[in-house]
Amino acid sequence: MASAKQIVAELGRPGPHQVLRGELALVGLPGVVFTPTAGELLPAVAFGHDWLNPASRYLGLLRHLASWGIVAAAPDTERGPFASHRKLAHDLRTALDVVSTVRLGGTTRGAAVSVDPRKLGLAGHGMGASAAVLAAAAPAHATRVQAANEPYWETGSEIAEARGQVEAVATIALSESRPSAQDAARAVHRPGLHIAFGKDLVAPPAAGTEPVAAAWAGPSVMRTIKKASHLGIVEGRHWSDLVLDGKADLGVGTTVKGLLTAFLLHHLNDEKRYADVVDGAVKGTDVRVYRESSTV
Repeated sequence: MASAKQIVAELGRPGPHQVLRGELALVGLPGVVFTPTAGELLPAVAFGHDWLNPASRYLGLLRHLASWGIVAAAPDTERGPFASHRKLAHDLRTALDVVSTVRLGGTTRGAAVSVDPRKLGLAGHGMGASAAVLAAAAPAHATRVQAANEPYWETGSEIAEARGQVEAVATIALSESRPSAQDAARAVHRPGLHIAFGKDLVAPPAAGTEPVAAAWAGPSVMRTIKKASHLGIVEGRHWSDLVLDGKADLGVGTTVKGLLTAFLLHHLNDEKRYADVVDGAVKGTDVRVYRESSTV
Protein backbone atom coordinates (compact mmCIF):
# COMPACT_ATOMS: atom_id res chain seq x y z
CA MET A 1 0.00 0.00 0.00
CA ALA A 2 1.25 3.47 -0.87
CA SER A 3 2.44 5.74 1.95
CA ALA A 4 0.59 8.93 2.88
CA LYS A 5 3.38 10.98 1.28
CA GLN A 6 3.01 9.06 -2.00
CA ILE A 7 -0.77 9.35 -1.92
CA VAL A 8 -0.68 13.13 -1.43
CA ALA A 9 1.88 13.49 -4.23
CA GLU A 10 -0.28 11.41 -6.58
CA LEU A 11 -3.62 13.02 -5.74
CA GLY A 12 -2.17 16.52 -5.61
CA ARG A 13 -1.89 16.31 -9.40
CA PRO A 14 -4.92 16.53 -11.72
CA GLY A 15 -6.83 13.29 -12.13
CA PRO A 16 -7.68 11.30 -15.27
CA HIS A 17 -11.15 12.74 -15.92
CA GLN A 18 -12.04 15.61 -18.21
CA VAL A 19 -14.16 18.17 -16.41
CA LEU A 20 -17.29 20.20 -17.10
CA ARG A 21 -18.40 23.34 -15.27
CA GLY A 22 -21.99 24.27 -14.58
CA GLU A 23 -23.95 26.88 -12.63
CA LEU A 24 -26.11 26.11 -9.62
CA ALA A 25 -28.03 29.30 -10.42
CA LEU A 26 -29.89 27.33 -13.09
CA VAL A 27 -31.75 25.61 -10.25
CA GLY A 28 -32.13 28.72 -8.12
CA LEU A 29 -28.98 28.67 -5.97
CA PRO A 30 -26.07 30.99 -6.87
CA GLY A 31 -22.89 28.96 -7.18
CA VAL A 32 -20.86 26.61 -9.34
CA VAL A 33 -20.62 22.87 -9.87
CA PHE A 34 -17.86 20.83 -11.50
CA THR A 35 -18.35 17.27 -12.76
CA PRO A 36 -16.46 14.69 -14.76
CA THR A 37 -17.73 14.49 -18.33
CA ALA A 38 -19.33 11.10 -17.64
CA GLY A 39 -20.05 8.75 -14.76
CA GLU A 40 -22.82 7.01 -12.84
CA LEU A 41 -23.43 7.04 -9.08
CA LEU A 42 -20.44 9.29 -8.38
CA PRO A 43 -19.49 10.72 -4.97
CA ALA A 44 -20.20 14.41 -4.39
CA VAL A 45 -19.09 17.15 -2.02
CA ALA A 46 -20.48 20.60 -1.25
CA PHE A 47 -17.77 23.16 -0.44
CA GLY A 48 -18.23 26.29 1.66
CA HIS A 49 -16.26 29.49 0.98
CA ASP A 50 -14.51 31.60 3.60
CA TRP A 51 -15.85 34.87 5.05
CA LEU A 52 -16.12 37.65 2.41
CA ASN A 53 -14.70 35.41 -0.31
CA PRO A 54 -16.56 34.31 -3.46
CA ALA A 55 -16.76 30.71 -4.61
CA SER A 56 -14.66 31.71 -7.62
CA ARG A 57 -11.53 31.69 -5.42
CA TYR A 58 -11.83 27.90 -5.15
CA LEU A 59 -12.42 26.96 -8.78
CA GLY A 60 -9.08 25.18 -9.11
CA LEU A 61 -9.81 23.03 -6.06
CA LEU A 62 -13.30 22.18 -7.27
CA ARG A 63 -12.03 21.37 -10.75
CA HIS A 64 -9.32 19.19 -9.22
CA LEU A 65 -11.85 17.13 -7.26
CA ALA A 66 -13.94 16.62 -10.40
CA SER A 67 -10.86 15.44 -12.28
CA TRP A 68 -10.66 12.60 -9.74
CA GLY A 69 -14.30 11.65 -10.22
CA ILE A 70 -15.92 13.67 -7.43
CA VAL A 71 -18.79 16.04 -8.25
CA ALA A 72 -17.97 19.32 -6.47
CA ALA A 73 -20.49 22.11 -5.83
CA ALA A 74 -19.97 25.46 -4.11
CA PRO A 75 -22.78 27.87 -3.19
CA ASP A 76 -21.89 31.52 -3.79
CA THR A 77 -24.10 32.94 -1.06
CA GLU A 78 -23.59 34.68 2.31
CA ARG A 79 -20.63 36.77 1.16
CA GLY A 80 -21.26 39.96 3.11
CA PRO A 81 -19.63 41.12 6.35
CA PHE A 82 -22.67 39.99 8.35
CA ALA A 83 -23.00 36.63 6.62
CA SER A 84 -24.98 33.90 8.38
CA HIS A 85 -23.20 30.63 9.17
CA ARG A 86 -26.58 28.99 9.61
CA LYS A 87 -27.78 30.10 6.15
CA LEU A 88 -24.55 29.00 4.46
CA ALA A 89 -24.94 25.60 6.15
CA HIS A 90 -28.45 25.42 4.74
CA ASP A 91 -27.16 26.29 1.27
CA LEU A 92 -24.50 23.56 1.48
CA ARG A 93 -27.25 21.06 2.23
CA THR A 94 -29.29 22.45 -0.66
CA ALA A 95 -26.32 22.07 -3.02
CA LEU A 96 -25.97 18.41 -2.01
CA ASP A 97 -29.69 17.93 -2.54
CA VAL A 98 -29.46 19.42 -6.02
CA VAL A 99 -26.48 17.40 -7.26
CA SER A 100 -27.84 14.15 -5.82
CA THR A 101 -31.29 14.46 -7.40
CA VAL A 102 -30.62 16.10 -10.78
CA ARG A 103 -28.65 14.56 -13.63
CA LEU A 104 -25.70 16.82 -14.37
CA GLY A 105 -23.61 17.70 -17.38
CA GLY A 106 -24.05 15.85 -20.64
CA THR A 107 -22.64 16.86 -24.01
CA THR A 108 -22.69 15.54 -27.56
CA ARG A 109 -19.59 13.54 -26.55
CA GLY A 110 -20.95 12.00 -23.39
CA ALA A 111 -24.01 11.30 -21.28
CA ALA A 112 -24.99 13.20 -18.17
CA VAL A 113 -23.53 12.12 -14.85
CA SER A 114 -25.38 11.05 -11.73
CA VAL A 115 -24.52 11.21 -8.02
CA ASP A 116 -25.05 8.41 -5.54
CA PRO A 117 -27.05 9.86 -2.58
CA ARG A 118 -25.14 7.43 -0.32
CA LYS A 119 -21.81 9.08 -1.22
CA LEU A 120 -22.17 12.66 -0.02
CA GLY A 121 -19.57 14.80 1.75
CA LEU A 122 -19.14 18.33 3.06
CA ALA A 123 -16.06 20.54 3.16
CA GLY A 124 -15.15 24.17 3.54
CA HIS A 125 -12.55 26.83 4.30
CA GLY A 126 -12.68 29.24 7.24
CA MET A 127 -16.28 30.30 7.71
CA GLY A 128 -17.29 27.66 5.16
CA ALA A 129 -15.60 24.98 7.25
CA SER A 130 -17.76 25.88 10.25
CA ALA A 131 -20.83 25.92 8.03
CA ALA A 132 -19.93 22.42 6.82
CA VAL A 133 -19.85 21.21 10.43
CA LEU A 134 -23.23 22.80 11.13
CA ALA A 135 -24.66 21.22 7.99
CA ALA A 136 -23.35 17.79 8.98
CA ALA A 137 -24.56 17.84 12.57
CA ALA A 138 -27.05 15.11 13.38
CA PRO A 139 -30.69 15.90 14.22
CA ALA A 140 -31.24 16.43 17.94
CA HIS A 141 -33.40 13.32 18.35
CA ALA A 142 -30.53 11.15 17.06
CA THR A 143 -27.98 12.26 19.65
CA ARG A 144 -27.73 12.91 23.36
CA VAL A 145 -26.09 16.28 22.77
CA GLN A 146 -28.11 19.18 24.13
CA ALA A 147 -27.31 22.87 23.94
CA ALA A 148 -29.07 26.13 24.70
CA ASN A 149 -30.35 28.74 22.25
CA GLU A 150 -31.74 26.41 19.58
CA PRO A 151 -28.63 24.81 18.10
CA TYR A 152 -28.58 24.37 14.33
CA TRP A 153 -28.84 20.58 14.49
CA GLU A 154 -32.13 20.90 16.36
CA THR A 155 -33.87 23.57 14.29
CA GLY A 156 -32.43 22.10 11.09
CA SER A 157 -33.44 18.51 11.82
CA GLU A 158 -36.20 18.40 9.19
CA ILE A 159 -33.71 19.37 6.51
CA ALA A 160 -31.19 16.79 7.69
CA GLU A 161 -33.83 14.05 7.68
CA ALA A 162 -35.19 14.94 4.26
CA ARG A 163 -31.87 14.80 2.44
CA GLY A 164 -29.06 12.34 1.95
CA GLN A 165 -26.90 11.32 4.86
CA VAL A 166 -23.48 12.98 4.85
CA GLU A 167 -20.72 10.36 5.07
CA ALA A 168 -17.58 12.49 5.53
CA VAL A 169 -16.66 16.05 6.51
CA ALA A 170 -13.43 17.96 5.88
CA THR A 171 -12.59 21.33 7.41
CA ILE A 172 -9.79 23.65 6.28
CA ALA A 173 -8.53 26.48 8.52
CA LEU A 174 -11.82 26.45 10.39
CA SER A 175 -12.97 29.65 12.10
CA GLU A 176 -15.51 29.50 14.91
CA SER A 177 -19.11 30.27 14.12
CA ARG A 178 -22.48 31.24 15.56
CA PRO A 179 -24.01 28.82 16.39
CA SER A 180 -20.87 27.11 17.61
CA ALA A 181 -19.15 24.61 15.33
CA GLN A 182 -17.49 23.16 18.42
CA ASP A 183 -20.87 22.39 19.95
CA ALA A 184 -22.19 21.04 16.64
CA ALA A 185 -19.12 18.77 16.29
CA ARG A 186 -20.40 16.72 19.24
CA ALA A 187 -23.33 15.69 17.04
CA VAL A 188 -21.30 14.68 13.96
CA HIS A 189 -20.68 10.93 13.98
CA ARG A 190 -19.12 10.58 10.53
CA PRO A 191 -15.35 10.70 9.83
CA GLY A 192 -13.79 14.16 9.98
CA LEU A 193 -10.50 15.40 8.52
CA HIS A 194 -9.49 18.75 9.99
CA ILE A 195 -6.72 20.61 8.17
CA ALA A 196 -5.18 23.49 10.11
CA PHE A 197 -2.65 26.09 8.99
CA GLY A 198 0.27 26.58 11.36
CA LYS A 199 0.77 30.30 10.62
CA ASP A 200 -2.92 31.18 10.53
CA LEU A 201 -3.52 34.51 12.29
CA VAL A 202 -7.21 34.64 11.35
CA ALA A 203 -8.16 31.23 12.74
CA PRO A 204 -5.23 29.93 14.81
CA PRO A 205 -5.39 26.13 15.12
CA ALA A 206 -5.70 26.24 18.91
CA ALA A 207 -8.76 28.50 18.71
CA GLY A 208 -10.48 27.11 15.60
CA THR A 209 -9.64 23.66 14.31
CA GLU A 210 -8.33 21.98 17.45
CA PRO A 211 -11.43 22.39 19.68
CA VAL A 212 -13.67 21.14 16.87
CA ALA A 213 -11.45 18.14 16.12
CA ALA A 214 -11.34 17.27 19.82
CA ALA A 215 -15.13 17.57 20.23
CA TRP A 216 -15.92 15.49 17.13
CA ALA A 217 -18.24 12.57 17.89
CA GLY A 218 -16.97 10.34 15.09
CA PRO A 219 -13.47 9.42 13.87
CA SER A 220 -11.44 12.63 13.94
CA VAL A 221 -7.98 13.54 12.67
CA MET A 222 -6.32 16.95 12.67
CA ARG A 223 -3.45 17.63 10.27
CA THR A 224 -1.53 20.89 10.53
CA ILE A 225 0.36 22.27 7.53
CA LYS A 226 3.08 24.02 9.48
CA LYS A 227 4.04 26.88 7.15
CA ALA A 228 0.59 27.72 5.78
CA SER A 229 -1.31 30.97 6.40
CA HIS A 230 -5.07 31.43 6.38
CA LEU A 231 -5.47 32.23 2.67
CA GLY A 232 -3.09 29.53 1.51
CA ILE A 233 -5.65 27.71 -0.66
CA VAL A 234 -7.44 30.62 -2.36
CA GLU A 235 -6.80 31.71 -5.94
CA GLY A 236 -6.29 35.11 -7.51
CA ARG A 237 -6.78 38.48 -5.86
CA HIS A 238 -9.79 39.84 -4.04
CA TRP A 239 -10.47 42.93 -1.94
CA SER A 240 -10.84 40.71 1.14
CA ASP A 241 -7.07 40.17 1.01
CA LEU A 242 -6.84 43.58 2.68
CA VAL A 243 -8.87 42.30 5.63
CA LEU A 244 -7.73 38.69 6.01
CA ASP A 245 -4.14 37.71 6.76
CA GLY A 246 -2.10 35.49 4.46
CA LYS A 247 -1.79 34.83 0.74
CA ALA A 248 -2.23 32.07 -1.79
CA ASP A 249 0.49 29.42 -1.76
CA LEU A 250 0.78 26.89 -4.59
CA GLY A 251 2.55 24.31 -2.43
CA VAL A 252 -0.08 24.56 0.30
CA GLY A 253 -2.84 24.29 -2.29
CA THR A 254 -1.30 21.13 -3.76
CA THR A 255 -0.99 19.50 -0.34
CA VAL A 256 -4.59 20.35 0.56
CA LYS A 257 -5.81 19.00 -2.79
CA GLY A 258 -4.01 15.72 -2.18
CA LEU A 259 -5.24 15.35 1.40
CA LEU A 260 -8.83 16.30 0.60
CA THR A 261 -9.08 14.13 -2.51
CA ALA A 262 -7.69 11.09 -0.71
CA PHE A 263 -10.00 11.56 2.28
CA LEU A 264 -13.10 11.88 0.10
CA LEU A 265 -12.24 8.99 -2.22
CA HIS A 266 -11.51 6.79 0.79
CA HIS A 267 -14.70 7.53 2.68
CA LEU A 268 -17.17 8.28 -0.11
CA ASN A 269 -15.95 5.85 -2.77
CA ASP A 270 -14.52 3.16 -0.45
CA GLU A 271 -11.07 3.35 -2.08
CA LYS A 272 -9.12 1.67 0.70
CA ARG A 273 -5.72 2.22 -0.89
CA TYR A 274 -5.95 5.85 0.27
CA ALA A 275 -6.56 4.96 3.92
CA ASP A 276 -3.01 5.82 5.07
CA VAL A 277 -3.58 9.50 4.29
CA VAL A 278 -5.53 9.72 7.56
CA ASP A 279 -2.57 9.52 9.94
CA GLY A 280 0.52 8.79 7.84
CA ALA A 281 3.58 11.02 7.56
CA VAL A 282 3.35 13.87 5.03
CA LYS A 283 6.24 16.32 4.65
CA GLY A 284 5.63 19.71 6.22
CA THR A 285 2.68 18.55 8.33
CA ASP A 286 1.94 17.33 11.83
CA VAL A 287 -0.90 14.91 12.48
CA ARG A 288 -2.96 14.19 15.58
CA VAL A 289 -5.60 11.48 15.84
CA TYR A 290 -8.35 12.40 18.30
CA ARG A 291 -10.63 9.45 17.72
CA GLU A 292 -10.15 6.26 15.78
CA SER A 293 -12.57 3.56 14.70
CA SER A 294 -12.76 0.74 12.23
CA THR A 295 -14.33 3.16 9.74
CA VAL A 296 -11.30 5.45 9.51
